[in-house]
Amino acid sequence: MYAIVTIAGKQTKVEADKFVYTHKLAGNVGDKVELGKALLTDNNGTLTIGAPLLDVAVTGTILAHVKGDKVLVFHKKRRKGHRKLNGHRQHFTKVMINSIG
Repeated sequence: MYAIVTIAGKQTKVEADKFVYTHKLAGNVGDKVELGKALLTDNNGTLTIGAPLLDVAVTGTILAHVKGDKVLVFHKKRRKGHRKLNGHRQHFTKVMINSIG
């Protein structure tokens, strides 16, 4: 069984007993979280599509707060001697999906 839910403004496919990385959520490691609105569920080939949402509770547990890979942003203007290097690492939350529905 899987579901498509909205977490922090992004649609994500989640399955029970698997983990997913989302944008950073408020809470500490070990806290239970109620994930966002379910848009679609699939139960062994039976699709249920919300109009626009379903009454399905998706719960999970926060496993860790992590950082993503570093992304380098480099600006250069030729023949001007202007160079600028900037790095960014996005914050993510690792969430274990406990149950769907």
